Amino acid sequence: MENKLYVGNLAYSITSAALADLFSQAGIVKSAIVITERETGRSKGFGFVEMGSAAEAEKAIHLFHNYRLENRALVVNVARPREKRGPGGRSDPPYDHSGGRGRDHRSSYGNDRDSGGQRR
Repeated sequence: MENKLYVGNLAYSITSAALADLFSQAGIVKSAIVITERETGRSKGFGFVEMGSAAEAEKAIHLFHNYRLENRALVVNVARPREKRGPGGRSDPPYDHSGGRGRDHRSSYGNDRDSGGQRR
């Protein structure tokens, strides 16, 4: 079992320090972070806690999954590895902006007329 845990459904007022303090009841907390929005610094309502050992991580899941903190039931489980993202935050493979027309994607709109201006 991994030592890094996902903690979801956090109240927006919960800080990284408060999260570390809570999870220290299950053992050694190597790190605890509440994820925030870049622009505003406001919590996104989830975070990650890295415990000292797999046994401590398992204990933390047992203690805190569905634990009520500020009237919210926490979701605690093993963190999954971050998915690779392509350009613009999209999943791999990189999104093809060409609409299936390749690199040279001049519009066919209006190109269906011959040199005399008549429709084909």
